Amino acid sequence: NQDDDLPYEEEIIRNPYSVKCWMRYIEFKQNGLKTNLNMIYERALKELPGSYKLWYNYLRERRKQVKGKCITEPAYEEANNCHERALVFMHKMPRIWLDYCQFLVLQCKITRSRRTFDRALRALPVTQHPRIWPLYLRFVHNLPVPETAVRVYRRYLKLSPENAEEYIGYLRTVGRLDEAAVRLAAIVNDENFVSKEGKSNYQLWHELCDLISQNPDKVTSLNVGAIIRGGLTRFTDQLGKLWCSLADYYIRSGHFEKARDVYEEAILTVVTVRDFTQVFDSYAQFEESMIAAKMETNSEMGQDEEDDVDLELRLARFEQLIARRPLLLNSVLLRQNPHNVHEWHKRVKLYEGTPRQIINTFTEAVQTVDPMKATGKPHSLWVCFAKFYEENDQLDDARTIFEKATKVNFKQVDDLAAVWCEYGEMELRHENYDQALRILRKATAIPSKKAEYFDSSEPVQNRVYKSLKVWSMLADLEESLGTFQSTKAVYDRIIDLRIATPQIIINYAMFLEEHNYFEESFKAYERGIALFKWPNVYDIWNTYLTKFIDRYGGKKLERARDLFEQALDGCPAKFAKTIYLLYAKLEEEYGLARHAMAVYERATQAVEPEERHHMFNIYIKRAAEIYGVTYTRAIYQKAIEVLPDEHARDMCLRFADMESKLGEIDRARAIYSYCSQICDPRLTANFWQTWKEFEIRHGNEDTIREMLRIKRSVQATYNTQVNFMSSQMLKATTSQMGIDDMKMLEQKAQQLAAEAELDKPKPKEKILFVRSDTSRSELAELSKQANPDEINIDDEDEDDEDRGPDEVQLEQKSIPTAVFGGLKED
Repeated sequence: NQDDDLPYEEEIIRNPYSVKCWMRYIEFKQNGLKTNLNMIYERALKELPGSYKLWYNYLRERRKQVKGKCITEPAYEEANNCHERALVFMHKMPRIWLDYCQFLVLQCKITRSRRTFDRALRALPVTQHPRIWPLYLRFVHNLPVPETAVRVYRRYLKLSPENAEEYIGYLRTVGRLDEAAVRLAAIVNDENFVSKEGKSNYQLWHELCDLISQNPDKVTSLNVGAIIRGGLTRFTDQLGKLWCSLADYYIRSGHFEKARDVYEEAILTVVTVRDFTQVFDSYAQFEESMIAAKMETNSEMGQDEEDDVDLELRLARFEQLIARRPLLLNSVLLRQNPHNVHEWHKRVKLYEGTPRQIINTFTEAVQTVDPMKATGKPHSLWVCFAKFYEENDQLDDARTIFEKATKVNFKQVDDLAAVWCEYGEMELRHENYDQALRILRKATAIPSKKAEYFDSSEPVQNRVYKSLKVWSMLADLEESLGTFQSTKAVYDRIIDLRIATPQIIINYAMFLEEHNYFEESFKAYERGIALFKWPNVYDIWNTYLTKFIDRYGGKKLERARDLFEQALDGCPAKFAKTIYLLYAKLEEEYGLARHAMAVYERATQAVEPEERHHMFNIYIKRAAEIYGVTYTRAIYQKAIEVLPDEHARDMCLRFADMESKLGEIDRARAIYSYCSQICDPRLTANFWQTWKEFEIRHGNEDTIREMLRIKRSVQATYNTQVNFMSSQMLKATTSQMGIDDMKMLEQKAQQLAAEAELDKPKPKEKILFVRSDTSRSELAELSKQANPDEINIDDEDEDDEDRGPDEVQLEQKSIPTAVFGGLKED
């Protein structure tokens, strides 16, 4: 309705350059005819051609109007023309360009879209290009024309080289692998390149290797061999995969011999077992597949496999490869560490049956292994090398090897000593005894420049003269083959060099003793004792003292005593027992009994605490045998004082038993009474049972009553201790926990006391507490029941006395409750 438009028209006439007026008018016309709406937009833009708001809304309206129509309709072209007209003024506005490009892409106008994208990139400043490129790349991605996409991507990567991976991915999807490989190689070689996909340089390199090795016919612009070999120097921890990739490239290219050369080179250069395993498995698979392919070809052509020389050659090659595996693996380990003695020995075993190879291996090993860096025992290579010649009856060659070995600067003196000993043993095996002696004398000869045994700055040849290993063997040989004087000289030299061990001293003394040089042998012991301190000197003393007693017995008693005193001076408790027993035995057999007792007395104090009980037992036994049992009383008393409760209890029982056997009942009772103080009735039922049986046999009513009283007293003492501990626990925990916890602990303490009472071992016969109201007849009845076999003398007289009218009435009082402790309530 024109009347409705009139106010808007008047407003526009008044303000033709006001965007708000035009927008109000357009808004009013929004629901009317589209032609009228378009007309108003056109009028407005004629007046205001630079208004982004008007152009943006107008173009959006035009696109909305054509939405859903067939793309061949002229309305699309009209809309396109509108966009073109807009871009005359709006060429710096990226939103307009984006909308127009999207609109053209929807119309499937490929060339026009491409050109429009290009115009947009030319028109807009470079800072706004990132808004255009994603749309442009999506557009070319979906095109069926890879060449266009490749060219667009090349331009894009000049602006954003960090997105090269996206381009490489696209090239692989469209099959343009050559350019993909070139691009991948470029980013691998660019140290500053950071992968957007988070891949490391090695992963990219691995991708490149896979790409070029698996597509040798498509990748032509790169030197594949040079690239992979470059990787071998850069990525030394992944050699196995790279070698396999290189061989795979040649296999796929059809260059099978080249592939085989690569595999051979690989297994002879890799230095880790993992890489070797990868390469070897790949190599074996390749050989296997070659054989399978050849057999398949033969079967297709109908040829006889048995007559095919080429197939036989391939099979032989495959078998040889499998047979070589242990040696190749050994080579890998030796490349890893050429000073690994164990691996050289394994290599020699692998060559078993081929003497020439064994000699070459040994020669290479002794030349390669540096004794200072070796793992294992480097001298064993020389020894085994010499033994190999010896086993083949080439003694002169073996001697040459040993002579060379003695000049090698080993790390340890023991290594050189072992070589000399093996050299000597070889001569002994072939019965060249004089030669063996000469060799060992040469080894132990003092060099022109003396050196300390542990001085590592000096070569081992200057230190081997102090090696006990060589001297020991020389001493053995001299004993077997040399004279008495030469053997004695060797032992003396060992002692002078201060390298003897207690065993050497004992061997020397035994040797002298065998030749009846008894005093000389004792001098040897004395020299050994001067050399060593406790505990090393123990074996020497033990042997010396035994031999001395065997030789002289009681003839040189004072000298023997001096020796024992010397031995015991500073002797640790751990070793004292044997020496004291030996000393006591000497005194018993050849000396004075009281001296022997004094020795035993000292022994009980000198030995270790855990051996004292055993020592007292021996002391008591020997004292009883020599002086009689009464002499042992003082020993028992001392033992009870000194020993811990556990052993003191045992001693008390034995002491009391002895006294009762001697008829000293009161003494025995006193011992039981003393011992009861360390005997908790709950734990030591055996003690109380023994005392009870003792009282039944030897006691009366009063003594039984006294025993029971003591038992209750002791029981109460131990219970008090338990209660005291419980109260201490309560005190400690009350401060940390509340009243409820305290109640709980009290209950626990009561429960513990009740359990302790229940756990008391019950004797076989029920023992009744003797209270004050117990009648004498009941007690007599109890004692009768307890010991029916007791002999009653003057039974009749006693009965008469009981029946007599003048029976004495004993006044009886109640026992104080304190005696019963806490048991009375129970």
